[in-house]
Amino acid sequence: MSFYLRRSPPAAADHDVAEQPFWISFSDLMTALMVMFLVAMSVALLAITHEISQSEDERVERLDDIDTFLNQLRKATEDIPGVAVRGRVIDFGERARFATDSHQLTLDQTIMLREIAPRILELARNPLGQKWLKRIVVEGFADARGSYLYNLNLSLQRSERLLCVLLAAPPAPAALSAADRMLARDLFLVSGSSYNALRASQDESRRIELRLEFFDIGEMRLHSRSGRDIPLEEENRCPLD
Repeated sequence: MSFYLRRSPPAAADHDVAEQPFWISFSDLMTALMVMFLVAMSVALLAITHEISQSEDERVERLDDIDTFLNQLRKATEDIPGVAVRGRVIDFGERARFATDSHQLTLDQTIMLREIAPRILELARNPLGQKWLKRIVVEGFADARGSYLYNLNLSLQRSERLLCVLLAAPPAPAALSAADRMLARDLFLVSGSSYNALRASQDESRRIELRLEFFDIGEMRLHSRSGRDIPLEEENRCPLD
């Protein structure tokens, strides 16, 4: 009887396991990671580009709205002689000049200011005004004569004088309505300048201007800046007097 010994086949070498199809080579792995990185970067760049484009659109829309508002203001005041809208400033020219060392306004100047104020306030109530108009700064100016601090105080008094004119209640001539006086109290802010923005002559430098300020994108309107629950003063005596 013969017996045959059957030899088992030799075990596969370890390197054969590494060459089986389900193993991913190192180079393929790096390629896959690079593709994932490029996809992630593309998505991030698209998001940033979209955000920049949206911000630019909002900026352009804001400037267009402000230009439209200013054009409406020019049309609303074009029939008042001597008054001009220059950029974002309402210039009264000779119509609101002061005598030397004085903050007083004449009756004609007072009536003119009370005539133009409701037109400005009406625009402040329209959609563009509600959306963008932040405040109206009353800027008083002095000429170069006198000391700096004295003229600074005088220019502030000239700004305050305009507020006294606008907030005066009936029976003051051409007095604003209660609603307009309330809005003027909330919207107008007093400012003064000494030796700043001097004009060609001393007379031209003694003046008041209205400078319009607008909200930035995303800036919130502050309600009740001066307190809408505070009643209007019915006494027409200006504290400057």
